[in-house]
Amino acid sequence: MQVTLSVIKADVGGFVGHSSSHPEVLDKARKSMDKAKKQGMLIDYHVTRCGDDLQLIMTHEMGENNGAIHKLAWDTFLECTEVAKRLKLHGAGQDLLSDAFSGNVKGMGPGVAEMQFEEREAETIIIFMADKTSSGAWNLPLYKMFADPFNTIGLVIASNMHKGFSFEVHDVKGHKKIVFHAPEEIYDMLVFMGAPSHYAVKAVYHRETGEIAAVSSTERLSLIAGRYVGKDDPVCVVRSQGQFPAVGEILEPFTMPTLVEGWMRGSHHGPLMPVAVEQSNPSRFDGPPRVISLGFQIANGMLVGPRDMFDDPSFDDARHLANQAAEYMRRHGPFEPHRLPLEEMEYTTMPQVMKKLEVRFTDL
Repeated sequence: MQVTLSVIKADVGGFVGHSSSHPEVLDKARKSMDKAKKQGMLIDYHVTRCGDDLQLIMTHEMGENNGAIHKLAWDTFLECTEVAKRLKLHGAGQDLLSDAFSGNVKGMGPGVAEMQFEEREAETIIIFMADKTSSGAWNLPLYKMFADPFNTIGLVIASNMHKGFSFEVHDVKGHKKIVFHAPEEIYDMLVFMGAPSHYAVKAVYHRETGEIAAVSSTERLSLIAGRYVGKDDPVCVVRSQGQFPAVGEILEPFTMPTLVEGWMRGSHHGPLMPVAVEQSNPSRFDGPPRVISLGFQIANGMLVGPRDMFDDPSFDDARHLANQAAEYMRRHGPFEPHRLPLEEMEYTTMPQVMKKLEVRFTDL
């Protein structure tokens, strides 16, 4: 069976501040999704949240970039924004950067990760959702999942993975893309993947079969809006088992809370902390950044699950290390490397400050 999995997210209003999502917002989203399922548009759905971001997980048979599915998500976000405004939630509708739907939510604020595939005998899916970070946050985890044998032993000992994977990398500032083949182009690939503020992994494909293995959202809110309106808070979908990495290999990269950009006012580096859904309430300095992971089996398009993958004591040390790293980074205050470098501050107040002071700068 050909099924499309669409994960579309938006920040429609925070409770309290930027820390979490209000139950009434989630309830409104579920009602919208349920109506669409009863009308036959969706096969199944799951509504959740990561911090203050509303997450719509949908299965259907209408393919990627389908206007009806995207309009459903857009209309749902608008309805939830009205709830947020009534409750006077913080930043109501902040990710909705247009007044009118134009056929596709891409470029309008929400983050989108979609993949279409033929269901396998056992279709295992892991969905990652993050808050207080940018779209490039998945670069290192995806590299480790699909190109690092120290993380994914299947690359060495599983014959159906031994030829490796291809990475589609997007230049989010130059609006270009390139495909790298691992393992032979790893060194070239890392030149770009190692700069996550500029280059982001959009998709990963199996080298032999060409099948989609992973897809992420690469939308950059500040580049769309031309100003800082909130961090990208990306999503990522990964297929697991069989010719793809095992569940444990997919989760393993998050045992090390990597430093990502985002956190307070989207202007700081901080550790990406893996947490259960109920713990995705970034509060300390509006952080540190959080990542949640939901696992599903897909059966005839139905979402069997979810299982909260980071609701596991084996990630306690990662959370402890994230708190230690957060403490260390916070001690730097407004100094780099805690604060982002100047070239990444162009959508904050930095341009106004520079313009005000430019006449006081003199040649050496």
